[in-house]
Amino acid sequence: MRFKKHTILTIALLQAALAYGQVRTLTLDQARQTALNHNLNVAQAQNNIESAQATVLAATGNYLPTLSASASWNRSQTDSKSLYFDERTGTIRPIGREVGSSIRTGVDASYTIFDGFSREGTMKRATSDAIASEQTAARTRQDVVFQVESGYLNVLRNEQLVKVSEENLKRDNRQLERITESNRVGASSLADVYRQQSQVASDELNLITAQNNYDKAKADLIALIGLDVSEEYVIADPSVSTEIDQSELESTSDQYKSFRELSERAFAKRPDYQAATESFNAADAGVTSARSGYLPSISANAGYGLNGNGFSNLSDTKSLNWGISFRWNIFDGFGTNQALQTAQVQRKNADLSLQQTKRSINVELKKALLDLDAARKQYEVSLKGLVSSTQDYRIAEERYNLGAGTLLDLLTANANLVNAQANKVNASYNYVTSKRNVEYALGERSY
Repeated sequence: MRFKKHTILTIALLQAALAYGQVRTLTLDQARQTALNHNLNVAQAQNNIESAQATVLAATGNYLPTLSASASWNRSQTDSKSLYFDERTGTIRPIGREVGSSIRTGVDASYTIFDGFSREGTMKRATSDAIASEQTAARTRQDVVFQVESGYLNVLRNEQLVKVSEENLKRDNRQLERITESNRVGASSLADVYRQQSQVASDELNLITAQNNYDKAKADLIALIGLDVSEEYVIADPSVSTEIDQSELESTSDQYKSFRELSERAFAKRPDYQAATESFNAADAGVTSARSGYLPSISANAGYGLNGNGFSNLSDTKSLNWGISFRWNIFDGFGTNQALQTAQVQRKNADLSLQQTKRSINVELKKALLDLDAARKQYEVSLKGLVSSTQDYRIAEERYNLGAGTLLDLLTANANLVNAQANKVNASYNYVTSKRNVEYALGERSY
């Protein structure tokens, strides 16, 4: 009856926790999407895209005529004491006060026929800048996703290390119980009991440290994706697997074997390289715009207007004008020369930046491939080490239980087993993280 009441109470508490949503499971895909929605760098990159698109629209407007409408109303009043001869009455009279008004309205249009290719350069530069901002935003999203994936895998890694520490503590506690019982019947010494108690205490400290590292890693991840760290989340995703078979290792090695081919793939897909290329194109277009100051400009204009001294006779006087103007700046105090020299320097710097981006991509890719190869070797070695240390622990445990081995041998074998288990966990997650790092270096994934 007491067990039944306890079971009912446990079920009720679980249902209440689920009803209020106190714990929320966060998968890797949810973490990625949440980070993209909340990250400030992503938001700023998107704002830069909108600003660049507005610049493209303004550059497009340079190919269209400008149209303006104007209207004005003026009223004047003159007070004078001068005299004048009134022919109607034949008398001399003072001028007095004169009041007059005028109304003018008009529509004017102008169109640039040729401006020395300035608008062509402006249009090309605006378009390249817009593409560069889009590519920069794409790389920013890749950066955020890679950071989230690395943080997510780090949480899972620390969770597995906590489990290793928990299993080790349980194993040593069981061993302590056996040694204590053996001591009670006189089969083992009191020194073995104290030594095992010391080992259990050390295991408890290791578990506390591992748990703290896990909690901090989870807090870093939650903060990274923009959620409230005061809320509780369960970090779990069944799709993330660290069980790697030999076929997976061989397939990955074959896939990432040719560095030259991978380098070409990176140059074709990396958004930051595409952005650097477009920045160079924009700088080149700036040279075209600056050089336009040496060439003449031709524009056409037309206008239509009405004017009168009141609304009733506004249409009595009409005016229509049109024409073509030609302008050539012969000398401007070396202003055009200075603008051209500045634009050419900017183009050189953009070219250097493009070359530096290319070098950086090759270095990042090479280091990522080296890390992946090292992670593969570490994983293979960790598997062998785990098998050996497991068998060694079993033998040491049997020998101690039979009285043929010492407790020191057992503790040493247990420590080696714990290290082998931790090495296997670290090697597994290092391999998965290194593989994602190669994908990040290639820049082929889009979000």
